[in-house]
Amino acid sequence: MSLPNVPNITPTINVTTKDAVNLLLVSIALEEISLAHIMNAEAEKIQFILGTLPGTTHPGSIGEVLHINKDVRATLNEVVLKEVLLQMKLNSVLDAFPQHLT
Repeated sequence: MSLPNVPNITPTINVTTKDAVNLLLVSIALEEISLAHIMNAEAEKIQFILGTLPGTTHPGSIGEVLHINKDVRATLNEVVLKEVLLQMKLNSVLDAFPQHLT
C-alpha cells in the first residue's frame, strides 16, 4: 500500500493586525449574544413553571419550582464563568493591541 499523493497547497491569507483585532472583538460579541440567549431561555423556564409565561395555564408545584430553580442556578453559574473568561479575553485584546482600537 502506498501513501497518497497530496499536492502542495499553500494558500495565501492576508490578515492585518487591525483585521485580527476586529475578528477577536467580533468573536467576543458573538459569544456575548449567545450567553444572552441562554439567559433569556432560563428566564422563560422560570416564567413557564410559575405560570406567568404567556400561553401557560397553571403554575407548577413547589417541588417543580425548586427543581427548575436549581437547574437555572447551575446554568447561570456556568454563564458567569464564561463571562469571566470573555472579560479576560477582552482585556488581553485591549492590552495586546491598544494602538489599533482608536
